[in-house]
Amino acid sequence: MTIERLDTKTRMSQAVIHGDTIYLAGQVGEPGEPADRQMEQALARVDELLARCGSDRSHLLQVTIWVANMSAHFDEINAVWDAWVPAGAAPARAAGEAKLATPELKVEVIAVAARA
Repeated sequence: MTIERLDTKTRMSQAVIHGDTIYLAGQVGEPGEPADRQMEQALARVDELLARCGSDRSHLLQVTIWVANMSAHFDEINAVWDAWVPAGAAPARAAGEAKLATPELKVEVIAVAARA
């Protein structure tokens, strides 16, 4: 089985496709934006990458969401998520609090999907 990589740099690829499974690198929004806006931007990047890989959000298998401050941002991030995820097609999901790459980042979304 072949392995396809998209937007590969020295440290990472933005997406890796193995068979019919798509693995996305962590997607973030613009540093300094409010948490809900960063979530919208990260999910838009997930949409873009999935489309480039021949899939879409209805084929998500698993999503991990890292939040810089769960008590401050969890509800607003969930509101964006709930509006974005397709009805009846919610993936397995985990969310946790983590120190992200820079203090200006509030959320990071990591996804695994099937090809459409």
